[in-house]
Amino acid sequence: MILGDLIKKYRQETGTSMEDFAKRCGLSKAYISILERNRNPVNNKEVVPSLETIKSVSSAIGMDFNDVISLLDGNQPVDLSSNGVPDGFSPMPDTAKIPRIGRIACGEPITAKENIEGYDEVLKSWHADFTLVCCGDSMLPKIEDGDIVDIRSQPTVENGEIAAVRIGDEATLKQVFIHPDYVELRPINASYQSIIRRKSELDEIRIEGKAVGLCRNL
Repeated sequence: MILGDLIKKYRQETGTSMEDFAKRCGLSKAYISILERNRNPVNNKEVVPSLETIKSVSSAIGMDFNDVISLLDGNQPVDLSSNGVPDGFSPMPDTAKIPRIGRIACGEPITAKENIEGYDEVLKSWHADFTLVCCGDSMLPKIEDGDIVDIRSQPTVENGEIAAVRIGDEATLKQVFIHPDYVELRPINASYQSIIRRKSELDEIRIEGKAVGLCRNL
């Protein structure tokens, strides 16, 4: 048995998708696919996983590392020196799980729900603090309905940056422009008008954070 056969057998028996299994291992979905095919697409050679890769797979399927090595003994070459990532691929970047907080409007503002709906795994390099699911099409073509936007908590942004903005008890995602006597929350979609707040209305507005990343299903 080779490592890819073990992965396929586990996924078939448990109904685990390749994407979910990759997340459990901390490896990319593309690399799990390569392991299962046991063929490096760059040079068409047999895959040689590292000990770290085998440890990650063992943990994901709930087997002892030594037991997995015994199953692979004599059938699976193992790379004892590298991280096992095939030529032409990069290791998975570091990720972190952050809370998904309610939903945010990309059209007309909707009531902001401060409860945590779940958690999303995002790149650590984004330094995001929470995610929001976008509703509507006012930020097309940059942000689509259903996109998960990663937000870094901060009270201010530069003009033109996209931010999650609280208006009273509601929230919206827009480009922010600070003018001398008013604040403009501008949609990207030209079919929508900007939200303008002046003078005493400015007290209603609070920037929750800057949009720093985007997750979208293909």
